[in-house]
Amino acid sequence: MAQQLEATAAVHATYETYAQKFKALADPKRLELLKLIGQKGSVCVCELVGEMAMPQSKLSYHLKILLNAGLLTKKTKGTWSYYALEDAEIARLLPEELGHLIAHTDTQQPDVNTCETSILKENLIL
Repeated sequence: MAQQLEATAAVHATYETYAQKFKALADPKRLELLKLIGQKGSVCVCELVGEMAMPQSKLSYHLKILLNAGLLTKKTKGTWSYYALEDAEIARLLPEELGHLIAHTDTQQPDVNTCETSILKENLIL
């Protein structure tokens, strides 16, 4: 009986994990965000703000959902956070057609100066 309860709990936990992943993928803005990150390879939030045409706070919210769903990786370098696709998870979850739309097309390294310039511009505008 205890083993059956443990198995049932494990199945429900798996369902919850997949629900979280599919909920993250259910938003068109998040799919657009995944595509943009895939095109750049690794990108700082400051680079995404202008291209996604949304406030940094809203962008961070979407990135957090994608990160918590295991669809992105995050590396922090100093004060900057860089996001990249979790390729294996994307390939596992998405059909090939959608995966090709999101897949890496450019593996350039993020330009730290771009982030610093963006912050300077924001401070000048404020």
